[in-house]
Amino acid sequence: MFVRIVKMNFKASNIELFLENFNENKVKIRNSKGCNLLELYRDKSDSNTFFTYSYWESEADLETYRNSELFKLVWRKTKVLFNNKPEAWSVDKVELAP
Repeated sequence: MFVRIVKMNFKASNIELFLENFNENKVKIRNSKGCNLLELYRDKSDSNTFFTYSYWESEADLETYRNSELFKLVWRKTKVLFNNKPEAWSVDKVELAP
């Protein structure tokens, strides 16, 4: 299992549109094959910045999702709302909480 972290910064006027899109699709994303968790965070010092954390069984599962119609729909609606280019990291957990 690995974690995918995506940092996104939105124009203030687009945040509600982003949240609507996220809320409409979060259950579908969570039900994608290999997705074990999807969470959304908001930066405390910059309210225009959000992070998604998702846990995937394998990189192949993430790639399958990224090539799906669901991802294409979500991304098409999301990418036009950005203030800056998003950043993404795929990381392995080194230590699990007890």
